[in-house]
Amino acid sequence: MRQFFKFLFASMLGFVLGSILLIFILVGIISAAVNSFDDEKVTDVKSNSMLFLDFEKPIVDRASKNPFENINFNTFESDPSVGLNTILESLHKAKEDKNIKGIYMELSTINSGIATVEEIRNALLDFKKSGKTIISYSEVYTQKSYYLASVADKVYMNPQGAMELKGLAAEIMFYKGLLDKIEVETQVIRHGRFKSAVEPFILDKMSNDNRLQTRGFMQSIWNFMLNNIASSRKLNFDELNTLTNNFSIREPEDAIKYKLIDKLVYKDEVLEELKKLTGVTKKEDNPQLISLSKYSKGPSLEKKSLKDAQIAVIYASGEIESGEGASDKIGSETVSKAIREARLNDKIKAIVLRVNSPGGSALASEVIWREAELANKVKPVVVSMGDVAASGGYYISAASRKIFASPNTITGSIGVFGLIFNAQKMLNNKLGITIDTVKTNRLSDFGSMSRALTAEEKQIFQQGVEKVYDTFTKRVADGRKMKQANVDSIGQGRVWSGVEAKNIGLIDEFGGLNDAIAAAAKMANISKYRTIELPKQKDPFTEILSELGNEAETKYLNYKLGDEAKYFNKAQELLKMQGIQARLPYVIDFY
Repeated sequence: MRQFFKFLFASMLGFVLGSILLIFILVGIISAAVNSFDDEKVTDVKSNSMLFLDFEKPIVDRASKNPFENINFNTFESDPSVGLNTILESLHKAKEDKNIKGIYMELSTINSGIATVEEIRNALLDFKKSGKTIISYSEVYTQKSYYLASVADKVYMNPQGAMELKGLAAEIMFYKGLLDKIEVETQVIRHGRFKSAVEPFILDKMSNDNRLQTRGFMQSIWNFMLNNIASSRKLNFDELNTLTNNFSIREPEDAIKYKLIDKLVYKDEVLEELKKLTGVTKKEDNPQLISLSKYSKGPSLEKKSLKDAQIAVIYASGEIESGEGASDKIGSETVSKAIREARLNDKIKAIVLRVNSPGGSALASEVIWREAELANKVKPVVVSMGDVAASGGYYISAASRKIFASPNTITGSIGVFGLIFNAQKMLNNKLGITIDTVKTNRLSDFGSMSRALTAEEKQIFQQGVEKVYDTFTKRVADGRKMKQANVDSIGQGRVWSGVEAKNIGLIDEFGGLNDAIAAAAKMANISKYRTIELPKQKDPFTEILSELGNEAETKYLNYKLGDEAKYFNKAQELLKMQGIQARLPYVIDFY
C-alpha cells in the first residue's frame, strides 16, 4: 500500500508540474501571437524619417512566421529573428522613398554570418547612391559590426567605448582525448585528404592539410574585408593590416588617430544631430526614427500585378536531412517538392535556389539535386549562396545554370565520409555491460556500436563512400562543364572562400540574392515579374501545435546553454547521422 501511495503522489506531482509548464507555454504562445498580430499593422511613414537599424536579432535568410520559434523564457514573449530578404527589400525601398531622409545604425554584435553582413553592406552602398546619409554609432564595435559601419558617412563611437581590429582566428575543439578516456573507438571511412569533418574524433590537433585549407579561406576573407574597409575609409590596405598585426586600436582615441572613426560622442549628442536632420525642433521630442520591423510593414513603392511573370525563390537553409526537415533544417522531401512545384507551374518562369547549408546526408542531397536538374532543363535555375554552401550544400547547387556567391561565402568541401563509433570497451570496462548477439546471417549486425568493424565490413563501407564520392564529383563535373578528374583535384573535401571558388570555377559571379534574381529574370527573358517564396511556410499556430513538445524542450535548452548550445546541438546531430555524409568539417563563426 505504501508503494501505491508513493507512485500516486509522484504521478500527481508530475501532473501538476506538467500543467504549470503547459500554462507557461500557452501564455507565451498567446503573448507571441498578440505581438505577431500587432506587427501585421501597416505602418505610416512620416516625412523626414530616418530608418533605424540595429541588427540585435539573429539574421536568417527567411524568418519563420512561427511566434514560438524564438520564445524568450524570461519574458515568455516572442523574440523573432529577422529575414535577410526583409532587410534587403526594406533598404531597396528606402533608397527610393521620399519620406526616408537617411539611415541611422546602432551596431554592436551582429548575429549572422560574414557573407550575410556582406549582402547588407552592399545594399547600404547601393542606398548611398541616392545621396542620402548613413550615420553609425556604437559603444563597442566588433569586427563584423565595424565592417558594416565602415560604409557610413559618419562613424561615431562612445568616448569610453571599444573597437576590435585583430584579424580572424579559428578554434577547433577535438574530442579524441575524451573518447580515449571513455574507451570509445572512432571508425572512419572517408574520401578526400581535406575531408576533415572526422578529425575532431581521431586527432588531438589539426592536420597539416586542414590547417592549410583553413588558413587559406580565412586569409582570403580577411583580405577582402580589409580591402573594403580601406576603400570606404580612404585608407591604405598595408597600413590597415599593420594596425591589425600590432593590435594598435587599444583605446577609443586610437580609432580616431588612425581615421577608423570620425568622432567620439555620447548617444545624447548623436540624438541631437538626428533631431536636426529630421527637422525636430522641440527639446522634449525624439528624432523621427522608424525601426526596420515597422518600416518593412509599410506599403511597397513598386506595384506588382498578379498577372506578372513569377520567379520562385526557394530557401534551402540548414543541415540537409531526409524527410520533411524543420524550420532550421533542409528536408529533402520539402525542398525537392518545392522545386518540383516550381518546375510544373507555368506561371513561374525561373527559379532561384537560395542555399545556406554546411551539408549533411549525401542521399538527401542527391534527392534535391535530381529535382534541381529536372527543373533546369525546362527553366533557368540560378543559385544564390549565403554564408555557407559547402559539401551537400554545393551538391544541391551543382545542377544550376549559374552560381552567385559572396567573396566571403564558405563553399566547396566536395568530399564524403562515414562515421561509426565502437563502444565495446566502454560498455565492458567502464560500465560492466556485455552484449551477446544472435543473428540470422553473417553480417546481420553490420554497423553495430557494440563491436569493431571487421576488415570486410570496412571494405564494404569504403566501397559505399567511393561510390558516393564518384557520383558527387560527376554531378559537379556535369553541372560546371568540367572534367571529373579536375573536380577531384579541387575536391578532396577542401573548403574554399568565395574568392578562391571563383578562381577555380566553382562559382560564376560575386553577388547576393537580388543579383541572382536579376540574372534569373534575364535568362528567362522577362522584364516585369514578381517573386514568390517557397517552400510555403506553415500556418504558425498549426506549426506550434504540431511541434509543441520538441520545440519547447529544444528552445529551453538553447536558452539555458546560451552560446554553448551550438556544441550540444552539434553532438545531437552527430548521434542522429544516418548513412554517408557530405558536410563541412566544423561550424564556422566569424566575430
